[in-house]
Amino acid sequence: MRTEVIEIYQSGKGYKAISKALGLQRTTVRAIIHKWQKHGTVVNLPRSGRPTKITPRAQRRLIREVTKDPRTTAKELQASLASIKVSVHDSTIRKRLGKNGLHGRFPRRKPLLSKKNIRARLNFAKKHLNDCQDFWENTLWTDETKLNYNNFAKMSGPKFLQSAVKDSLQVIANA
Repeated sequence: MRTEVIEIYQSGKGYKAISKALGLQRTTVRAIIHKWQKHGTVVNLPRSGRPTKITPRAQRRLIREVTKDPRTTAKELQASLASIKVSVHDSTIRKRLGKNGLHGRFPRRKPLLSKKNIRARLNFAKKHLNDCQDFWENTLWTDETKLNYNNFAKMSGPKFLQSAVKDSLQVIANA
């Protein structure tokens, strides 16, 4: 398309005629012609800036290690890359992982059940194993866990794979 713009321009046509003939915006035609006049070519030129130190192979290795063990630190990954003779700063590793959608997060705190609570729940379940339907209809289950329903839709992903909510179930039986 760009070479067609230049060919038509060299034949003596103006921006307006070229844009109508090829169905391009006038500013696009102008930009192509100015690039050709300045650089003598219409192909994409190399961008400025330093090339990345992390090779595509090293990047795949980083992603593989992090997906295998999400709790791997940037320092551990830095040591792993050093073994294949790629020396980069740990912040570079974090940036590269971030560009690939792997953002560092602190794991959720998960209060575990104590041995006492586990025994109490098991005893309750054994005690009421054969209770009739009326008992369960007159049982009020309350959960003291605070849930923020505005953020409930956001509760997905690796940080919620393990239960992150403190189990604090109370049973009030109306006998």
